[in-house]
Amino acid sequence: MNNSKLQWLVLATVIVGTFLGRLDQTIVNLALPKMIDSFGITVSAAGWIATAYILANAVFVPIWGKLGDTIGRKKVYVLGFTIFIGGSVLAGLAWNLSSMIVFRVIQAVASSADYPTAMAILAVTFKDMKSRGQALGIWSSSFAAASVFGPLIGGPLIDNFGWRSVFLVNLPVGLIGLAMALAFINESVSEKKTVVFDWWGATTLGGALASLVLVLDKGLDWGWLSLNSVSTYAVMIAFLVAFVIIEKKHPEPIVDFKFFRNSIFNNTLINNFVIFMGLMGSIFLIPIFAQTFLGLDATESGYLFIPMAFCLIAAAPIGGKMIGKVEPRYVLIGSTLLSGVALYFFSWLDPRSTSWDIIWPLMIMAFSMGLGMPQRTSIIANVVPHDEIGVASSILALVRNISGAFGIAIFGTLLQNATYDKAIAITRYSSINAANPSDITKAIGLISLKAQISAYGTVFFAAAAVVIIGSFGAWWIRLKRHQAGQTAEVFID
Repeated sequence: MNNSKLQWLVLATVIVGTFLGRLDQTIVNLALPKMIDSFGITVSAAGWIATAYILANAVFVPIWGKLGDTIGRKKVYVLGFTIFIGGSVLAGLAWNLSSMIVFRVIQAVASSADYPTAMAILAVTFKDMKSRGQALGIWSSSFAAASVFGPLIGGPLIDNFGWRSVFLVNLPVGLIGLAMALAFINESVSEKKTVVFDWWGATTLGGALASLVLVLDKGLDWGWLSLNSVSTYAVMIAFLVAFVIIEKKHPEPIVDFKFFRNSIFNNTLINNFVIFMGLMGSIFLIPIFAQTFLGLDATESGYLFIPMAFCLIAAAPIGGKMIGKVEPRYVLIGSTLLSGVALYFFSWLDPRSTSWDIIWPLMIMAFSMGLGMPQRTSIIANVVPHDEIGVASSILALVRNISGAFGIAIFGTLLQNATYDKAIAITRYSSINAANPSDITKAIGLISLKAQISAYGTVFFAAAAVVIIGSFGAWWIRLKRHQAGQTAEVFID
């Protein structure tokens, strides 16, 4: 088999793994109501099924990235995939909440191996900068495609075969992906041989990340200044301080702080954080708005995102082809700015809006995201040594995950506070000229409805402002391409 054909088979292989891992993360949310009935648990308790997955996934991403660079990316990728398949089968056989949480943690730990190792595998497989950009662009689109198609695939599975099917379906598909990985991926390791793995650094980083994600996920319910939240902040800071001290002294740290002396690396992370915080923090509200105020059911809400998925899938390869032809900062500024403008159009939504009023801004936003995603992954792959791509890409994934959690927490809180404030403001300037209790109740309901709709507009406007303002931070991402080659020379300030 010629090398060119093998490259694209490797790309297809990692797409299967990435798509399956992200699909599982989104599809399980649809199954929660059935699990609640099956296990006889409360909605609050069921929330830990998702929270446990998020926590474990965030904690282990940097550990897998370092291990991949150390013992071999193929070994780590195959190990993660194998554990994921086993965890999926166990989750499909879970008999109560406790067993489900344990098996979801196993799934999450295994799934977190995918991103850093897959990106490193692609970076070392595609030597040419142009083809690497195309590959990263196509691979990047599988993230959003999985999140969109999850509800569409999950609904029929749950309705026809029960909630256990969303886990058990990973077995046949996963075995295909595992066979492809064993057949097509070549082993690669860092040229720097690790003598002592940084277990203490991994442990303290894991503690800090677990505390952060936990408070972001539960802070709105607990109260951001409650005893639970404040205690979690304290634990996070303690772990973080310990992590920094350990990393500065360890000869082979799990996160090398020298990355953060690279202005290109830092600015790319900032751009990644801003756009995902704004987008994830507001887009999760779209299905809620559609079902609450437009009268759509869950399946119809899922259909709204189908055009978005196709736009992202179409745009990602285009963004990849632009690598080496258009300076990355211009692509990132333009794509992030366009995403922010698309978000702004959601601030106009009201109960008179149609499905099309949601679909076309989603399409614009997805297309602009698709243009920028391969640029970010390519920049990271080109500004760090090849023997540390796994660690660097794990940091990129970590920032993306944390930024999404930040966005959901911040904009969820903003929605709650804005609804309260607007209800007070509307009440202050309203008068109810009725004596009939039913009419008074109806008037109060209308005030509440108006406040909620207005609050959604505030959230979308704030999200748009964050993304638009943040887009200009990409101006400081400066790469210079050699005229006689396809590698990047980095300007480090």
